[in-house]
Amino acid sequence: MKNKRKTRINYAKWGYRFVIPFVVVYVVFSLIPLLSTFFYSFFEYYFKFGGLEKVGPNFNFLDNYILLFTEGKFFKYFGNTMLIWIMGFIPQVIVSLLLALWFSSTRLNIKAQGFFKTIVYMPNLVMAAAFSLLFLKLFSNNGPVTNFLFESNIIGESFSFVDQNWSTRGLLSFMNYLMWFGNTTILLMAGIMGIDKGILESAQVDGANTIQTFFRIVLPLLRPILLFVLVTSLVGGVQLFDLPQIFTAGSGGPEMGSMTVIMYISRLLGVSKQYGLAGAASTLLFIMTAIVSLGFFFIFYRKEVIPRKSIREGEDK
Repeated sequence: MKNKRKTRINYAKWGYRFVIPFVVVYVVFSLIPLLSTFFYSFFEYYFKFGGLEKVGPNFNFLDNYILLFTEGKFFKYFGNTMLIWIMGFIPQVIVSLLLALWFSSTRLNIKAQGFFKTIVYMPNLVMAAAFSLLFLKLFSNNGPVTNFLFESNIIGESFSFVDQNWSTRGLLSFMNYLMWFGNTTILLMAGIMGIDKGILESAQVDGANTIQTFFRIVLPLLRPILLFVLVTSLVGGVQLFDLPQIFTAGSGGPEMGSMTVIMYISRLLGVSKQYGLAGAASTLLFIMTAIVSLGFFFIFYRKEVIPRKSIREGEDK
């Protein structure tokens, strides 16, 4: 018994040793910057005269947050970010779900699935900067796609993809969709393949057609995977920076309609290095992202939470 206990203790020690590098990296590069960002959000801390003179840090409590609320830029850019993300996420989920159903279907039995899965996933391996530069060259005023549409009389000569608000947003959303729909397809495929085939066969025996089986069995069982995809996509969407920064050359597009929150924070950390205001904007972004994520969690699981509460209330009575 003593030898067995010693062996278990030794295994536990090795487990802790393997975890230590991750903990150290996380604390140094994630936790400490996160806490320092929150800390400096309550201070007046910036540089003036082109970064020559340092001001602060002087404690000003909620002045940075009040400035963000009264100025209004943060919420405008947050709205731009969410709009671009939603425009890319909706077709991403629809197309990825269709592809996942086709690839995992035993009836279709698609051949060369490995080849098609590789093709679908390949855009996820391309850097966002390369994507943005490619689309900027294709859809610029003298780009090949724009010239082709001019010559085909599909669009007028006065139309410009890069000088109009909604066309710029649409291209950014399309690029974001192309980059991530392959990853979403793989995740949804894993979720569908994890569903017990016996459940699907039982539904077919009971007379359920394909549409009923999908909406009443497959989709509810995919709820955890869909929630994971939704939350991770949201977190990635609010951090959108590379695509609009390069595509709009850092200007935020026409009428600042494609300026994202991270681009705004990057501007605050530019020449003036407004660490306090940037920290407040980052903290506010974290809070709003957490609220939206919790809202998604409640929407996905409210049908389970509400009946349990009602059952407990009935038992208490």
